Amino acid sequence: MRENIIKDKSFTFALRIVKTYKFLCEEKKEFVLSKQLLRSGTSVGAMVREAEHAESKADFIHKMAIAQKEANETDYWIELLYQSEYLSEKSYLSIHDDITEINKIIASIIISSKGINHAKR
Repeated sequence: MRENIIKDKSFTFALRIVKTYKFLCEEKKEFVLSKQLLRSGTSVGAMVREAEHAESKADFIHKMAIAQKEANETDYWIELLYQSEYLSEKSYLSIHDDITEINKIIASIIISSKGINHAKR
């Protein structure tokens, strides 16, 4: 069976987001921003999973584009939680690095799926 890096990374990231959500609720008593983070952060992996069973190439690209949008939104919530001092700098940087990597992988998948060749530009 072939390894699916984005599937694995997005699932691992979703687990991390669930744990961060629990920390924010239990330790920081923050319920509104953390819920937004939970929704967008777990949605990335859910959309990647949906893309696995896309009905067409266009559907696959569309679902991956939604995953990318969710990753961007997640990055926003992470930064907002850090700037509002709910997350430490260490936690922020670590989670931010993960979502940045996921975003780059998704962007690469979308570009290659569209058949865009950067060398032709």
